[in-house]
Parts: sequence; C-alpha cells; structure tokens
Amino acid sequence: MEIQNAYQQKMSAQLKEWGAQIDLLEAKMENIGADMRVKRAEELHELRAKQHVASEKMKELGKASGEAWEQIKVTADKIWDELKVGVTEAHSKFK
Repeated sequence: MEIQNAYQQKMSAQLKEWGAQIDLLEAKMENIGADMRVKRAEELHELRAKQHVASEKMKELGKASGEAWEQIKVTADKIWDELKVGVTEAHSKFK
C-alpha cells in the first residue's frame, strides 16, 4: 500500500506541474498571430482533455487495490506518457 500511495503522490504532483505548464502556454498565446493562435488553441484543448483523463485515472487509482490497481496503473502510465509528450511538444512549438 505504501508503494501505491507514493506512486499516487508522485503522479498527482506531476499532474499539477503539467497543469501549470499548460497554463503558461495559454498565457503565451496572447503574443502570437491569429492563425497560429487557432492552431495552438486546438492543441492546448487536446492537452487539457488528456489532463482531465489523467485526473480521472488518479481517482480510479485511489479507489482500487490489488490486481485492479496494477491494471489501472498500466493504463495510467500510458496516459501519463502521452500527456508528457504532448506538453513537451507544445513547449517546443511555442518557442
């Protein structure tokens, strides 16, 4: 159970950090042209959707135990990887 709690705390902190990074990217949108703003807004919308899915997985992890927890963790890890890549790619596009 201790490992599960540590995992959840780590992922919760990471989720908050990514949320802050997405907020920063949204703030940067004010400084780009209209055409690019539309494109970047769509990308940020997708990131927010992934962030929401990750948050929901965190809730599932909090309720699960045993083998169910392990199965949810596998899915959560995949979601985290996708969100991480998305945030990294978005940062590179806003430079």
